[in-house]
Amino acid sequence: MAEAHQGAIVAHTEVAEQPGVEHEAAVFGIFGPAFFVALAMLVVFALAIWKKVPAAIGKALDRKIAAIREQLEEASALRKEAEELRQEYLTKAKSADAEAAAMIERAQREAEAIVAKAATDAEALVARRQAMAEAKIAAEERAAIDELRATAAKSATAAAAKLIAERNDAKADQALVDEAIAGLAKR
Repeated sequence: MAEAHQGAIVAHTEVAEQPGVEHEAAVFGIFGPAFFVALAMLVVFALAIWKKVPAAIGKALDRKIAAIREQLEEASALRKEAEELRQEYLTKAKSADAEAAAMIERAQREAEAIVAKAATDAEALVARRQAMAEAKIAAEERAAIDELRATAAKSATAAAAKLIAERNDAKADQALVDEAIAGLAKR
C-alpha cells in the first residue's frame, strides 16, 4: 500500500513539472477550489441561520420529544390500568374459584339431604304400603269369615228346615203356629 501511495505522489509531481500545465492555484491566485468550497459552505450556513432552520429543527425536535413523552405517559397510564385490570381479574378469578367450590359443597350437601329425604320417604312409603296391605288382608279375612259364617248359617238353616220338615207334619205345624200366635198376644 505504501508503494501505491508513493506512486501517486510521483505521478502528481510529474504532472506538476510538465511544461504547459499550470496549477489552478496560479489561475485563481490565493482563491483556490478549497476557498470556494469553504465560501459556499459559509453561504449555506448563513442562509440556514437567516431562515432560522436550526430553530425550526429545534422546534420540530421539541414537538417530537413532547409527542414521545406524551406517548410514554399514555403507555405508562395504560400499563398501570392494565395492571389494575389484571389484579381485578385475578381477584375475580380467585373469588369465582372460591364461589365454585362453595357451590360444589352446597350441591353435595343438598344431594346428601335429598338422598336422606328419599330414604326416609321410601321407608315411610314402605311402612304405609305395609299397613295398607295388612289392613287389606285383615279386611279380606273378616270378609272371608263373614262369608263363611253366612254360608254356615244358610247351611244350618237349610239343614234345620229339612230336619223340621222331615220330623214335623201338618198337625205339628199347626200347633207351633198357634203357640207362636198365643205368645204374640201375651206380649
